[in-house]
Amino acid sequence: MTPAATWALLSIAIAAEVAGTSLLHLSRQFTRPLPTVGSLLLYALAFYLLSHAMRTLPVGVVYAVWSGLGIVLITAVGWVAFRQALDWPVLVGLAMILGGVVLVNLSTGSAGP
Repeated sequence: MTPAATWALLSIAIAAEVAGTSLLHLSRQFTRPLPTVGSLLLYALAFYLLSHAMRTLPVGVVYAVWSGLGIVLITAVGWVAFRQALDWPVLVGLAMILGGVVLVNLSTGSAGP
């Protein structure tokens, strides 16, 4: 698999996880069938694609990007879609998370498994 394809799979996995988490919020503790099923399907897709990304990229890099960008994106979704407030400590924390993801990628060079 090419590096571009691997990163594309990881990006889709992150998007699926963020969408799944958004639907999890809308499922209201699994009391709404459609958001519940959608959430479970998107999580399954996300983990499937994540496993393929781990075939090429180091697990630490994959997990750093997955979790870091997932946190930042789901926070943005919460702010935009669910009108959740963001204060300055949250924004500083998100900036630190993004910085950590960048450092992990730069320090490992995203070399093979």
